[in-house]
Amino acid sequence: MRIGLITALSAAFLAFGSVGTTAVADTATSPIPAARAVTTQDAPQVTARAAYLVDTTADQVAFTKRDTRRLPVASLTKVMTAYVVRREASLDDVIKITAADVKHAVANGATSGGLRAGERLTVRELLYALMLPSGADAAHALAERYGPGTSRFVAKMNAAAAKLGLAGTRYVNPDGLPAKGAYSTARDQVALARVVLDDPVIAVVAKARTHKVVASKIHRAHVWRNTNTLLSYGSYGAIGLKTGYTAAAGFCLTFAAVRDEHTYVGVILGETSEARRLATARKLLDWAAGEPESGGAVPAAPVSARRR
Repeated sequence: MRIGLITALSAAFLAFGSVGTTAVADTATSPIPAARAVTTQDAPQVTARAAYLVDTTADQVAFTKRDTRRLPVASLTKVMTAYVVRREASLDDVIKITAADVKHAVANGATSGGLRAGERLTVRELLYALMLPSGADAAHALAERYGPGTSRFVAKMNAAAAKLGLAGTRYVNPDGLPAKGAYSTARDQVALARVVLDDPVIAVVAKARTHKVVASKIHRAHVWRNTNTLLSYGSYGAIGLKTGYTAAAGFCLTFAAVRDEHTYVGVILGETSEARRLATARKLLDWAAGEPESGGAVPAAPVSARRR
């Protein structure tokens, strides 16, 4: 394992206990210690503004580039939104979608879950709409319910970040749309990912490639597809987690994968294209696992102009 070339230790987090369909109690974790890394000549070249990869099985930092630089993280913000919702809500709570929820996504040119005003969906279903297609409409509906109101919900997001020791993070909204004063770091986002992946509900949602909701008397049918294309590459053992994009943030990705009985969690911030974001994630995973790079050139896929 080439991972042995890097001797830095990452932060260890407390694992959450079993969680069911009721709200999860908020749990504080230890502050994140400063990471140290040894630079190696054969480390892959990464064009993203920042990147951070941790082998959580060995508790070692595999790769770091400007991991404490404060940057916009676009829809990676929704990972914290999901985390807060899991501590505030029951999965079986039913939320009525409002015209304001729908308008929020449309007016801001954001990706949506295709929700319609008047339909009612459970929190479990809205978590899929939030995480897979990166629905800003779902984020708005959840924040309005569990703030209550967006401003109070954002305050809960920042309180959670402080409790988790994410000192380089500040949220301004629940969806990651461009906003002054919003930022995080690659290291903080990896730390958050390690925590949320201990939640079995979010873990299942994050690795789903598609999720279908059958039409009923209270909602129409929905098919939500995951924007994380790394999940399509079975040999990488991807298990999540979230994509993000705005013009200001660039192409962002929080990813997790299991390879050779090791679990890796990484973050890429400010990559230059959707194809390169995928290639960088594959390159980093190959290098950390000590395997020949297969990330290489990835055919460019059509990129939505919508913010996600």
